Amino acid sequence: MQVQQTQVQTDRVWTLPNVLSGIRLLTIPLFVWLALGPQLDGLAALVLALGGITDYLDGMLARRWNQISRLGQLLDPIADRLSTIAVLIVFLIRGVVPWWFVVLLVARDAVLAVQMARLKGHGITGLPVNFVGKAATFNLLMAFPLLMWGVSAMAGPATVARTVGWALALWGTWLYLYSGWRYLRQARGILGGLPAEAAG
Repeated sequence: MQVQQTQVQTDRVWTLPNVLSGIRLLTIPLFVWLALGPQLDGLAALVLALGGITDYLDGMLARRWNQISRLGQLLDPIADRLSTIAVLIVFLIRGVVPWWFVVLLVARDAVLAVQMARLKGHGITGLPVNFVGKAATFNLLMAFPLLMWGVSAMAGPATVARTVGWALALWGTWLYLYSGWRYLRQARGILGGLPAEAAG
């Protein structure tokens, strides 16, 4: 049974979307070093913003230019997960966000990972991406650089950055949890429709 077949357009490696995904992977250790080493928080925020921009562009260009590739389908989720984990760890160490914020985001992904493993065991490789999930990711990608910048900016700009950043982060977190709940409902509906011996 296949719920979502992702159409692979090319086996090419050197496409602009793949290069952008590669750049996003390179920004992760750079961000960690800037934030935890010399603590150049302004530059770290710019690196986060660059990662968010490349995340948006690689998917959009891959679809628009018909350059969806097997490598891109592998790199994109890896870059997403590594980037999110790195940001949350750095934010915890630096005291940018409280522990409950990290727990909410990590718990959502952990629960979905378990459910997706069950689906893959039945040959189901994915679920349709919903708009809520995309909106959640967009809000979080906008929030992270602002929260980072708010650590070291001057008093006035820092307050504005933190206020706007937390507004986006909290809204994005709610959407993230809601999208996770929707994915869980889809997965359970699919598993519930399988024969008893297959679903068990």
